[in-house]
Amino acid sequence: MVYWAWILVGLALLVIELALPGGFFAFFFGLGALLVGALVGLGWGGPQWMQWLLFSGISVVALGILRKPMQMWLKPKNIGKVDSLSREPAIALEDIAVGALGKAELRGSSWNAKNAGALAIAKGQRLKVERVDGLTLHVHHE
Repeated sequence: MVYWAWILVGLALLVIELALPGGFFAFFFGLGALLVGALVGLGWGGPQWMQWLLFSGISVVALGILRKPMQMWLKPKNIGKVDSLSREPAIALEDIAVGALGKAELRGSSWNAKNAGALAIAKGQRLKVERVDGLTLHVHHE
């Protein structure tokens, strides 16, 4: 095949990869076709059977070696991770009786806070977050 046909096939496979929610396969065959197109354009492609052999070999080797690392590189880093507020320090914004609700500051934001400890909490006292239930912090003396 002529070099521009390989380039068109490679570009079409890359577009297919972008358009379809697949398993990240067509990219490597598109890459193989682009590389074979470049080799043919430089006069190093050889006969047609050699071009198809190069296309197959480059595509399969690239798929086998590069697919997993590229998937890991492209994967969002914070998927499935939830920021835990347990054991974080907070400051009481008001007096909170035992078992009562009040307000506490955590990371610069005001939160509802339930006194989960055995002692009353005074305004300005440092607290430790025991757990989070919705938008309510369960806190106790630090």
